[in-house]
Amino acid sequence: MAHMPYRDDPQQSQVDLQQYYDNAGPSQSIPMQERYQDAPMNGAGGGGYGYSQHLAANSSRDNMVSEPLQPNNNWLDNSATRERAGRPKWLMIAAAVGLLALIGAGVGVGVYFAKKHSSNDSSKSSLSSSSSSSGSSGSSGDPSNFEKNPALIQSFYGIAYTPEGSQTPECGNNIDQVITDIQLLSQLTTRIRLYGADCNQTQLVLDAIHQTKVNMTVYIANYITTNSSDYTRQMNEIENAISLFGSDHIGGYTVGNEFILDYLTDNSATDPNGAVGNAGAQILIGDITSAKSTMSGLGLSNITIGTADAGAYFNNEVLEAVDYGMANVHPWFAGTTIEDAASWTFEFFVDTNIAQANNVSNKPDMSIAETGWPTNSTGASTETNGASAASVANLQTFLDNFVCQANANNTQYFFFEYFDETWKDIQFGGVEGWWGLFHANRTLKDITIPKCD
Repeated sequence: MAHMPYRDDPQQSQVDLQQYYDNAGPSQSIPMQERYQDAPMNGAGGGGYGYSQHLAANSSRDNMVSEPLQPNNNWLDNSATRERAGRPKWLMIAAAVGLLALIGAGVGVGVYFAKKHSSNDSSKSSLSSSSSSSGSSGSSGDPSNFEKNPALIQSFYGIAYTPEGSQTPECGNNIDQVITDIQLLSQLTTRIRLYGADCNQTQLVLDAIHQTKVNMTVYIANYITTNSSDYTRQMNEIENAISLFGSDHIGGYTVGNEFILDYLTDNSATDPNGAVGNAGAQILIGDITSAKSTMSGLGLSNITIGTADAGAYFNNEVLEAVDYGMANVHPWFAGTTIEDAASWTFEFFVDTNIAQANNVSNKPDMSIAETGWPTNSTGASTETNGASAASVANLQTFLDNFVCQANANNTQYFFFEYFDETWKDIQFGGVEGWWGLFHANRTLKDITIPKCD
């Protein structure tokens, strides 16, 4: 995640990013925020590379979105929310695309999920014996009959989600809480993505969707490491979940989250397509191939198989082995201002991830796996990213400037994230536990969900 540090040490996360900038080559050696601020603007001193020219030069990238990206008033307008943020950001930053296309800066921070094996028998038992008592189920006790929150609007393409208590060795998740989460999430989106399968989370999510009867598609996941037993254990849990609840609500199967980034960091390397990156790619591709074989053996070859990684750390060989890629793209970690954050996110995704995918033979579909803005910090040194603060007000600005515009341009994204996760704050500190739309107790933060046309 970009909500999680690349490494266990949050300070090391920033070192990893700077090492990428420093080793990326002459055109990428300047820190992200300096390159961004110095970019020429179209009509401001001359020399800008206009947004429509940029689209024409990259017209083949429509395989990355539901429909080809096209300039439109929704994306470029100077609405009231943009005036509140300070200036018409989409129009100004779009003109800087020519220079931004040179940027290979890595964005995204890894989500670290520990692992614990749950046997199929105990998994089935926990599901069959659980109830929905803590979920909102109305007077009938039926989880599909729940009270809607008028403050929630189904405006998001997708949202990143991990059931609370899905970290080993505790594995304290439960069906009641997941039902509550699915009820709330279904009022915001029709898609969620998971990060792993341990602690029975695949079954719990599919069960909650079944009980609530909501329109929800889930991208299941297997969080892999260099230890092959991690993949095997989670694959067993995924198979068991599918045997119990079927695959009707599964949109895809994501193998790995920031695996290449972690592998490079562990081996003191920075180039995802260098010798070390290619060595890590073979490990990941082995699990991807296995996942495809397993799904085919279950008669589910229609389930697409993909991977997720930090924005600038995709390996070309891995992209050629998947149906889709999910890129963690976080303006916070790139040091952008909140006024420029949404524009930077879109331009980075187009110029880095979509462009790379279009240059490999199979042209896999691409989406933004994570993007958002933190609302708090437990350390003074991380109260800002050097340009803007972690605050609820700035989350609101990012929501206003990104969500509806991304929808209008058919950009596939998973907003990061559903709720504040206390365990991340305890383990990592800084801003890591404070990326939620909801507080940890599932009350909505003091934000207004954008209402998109």
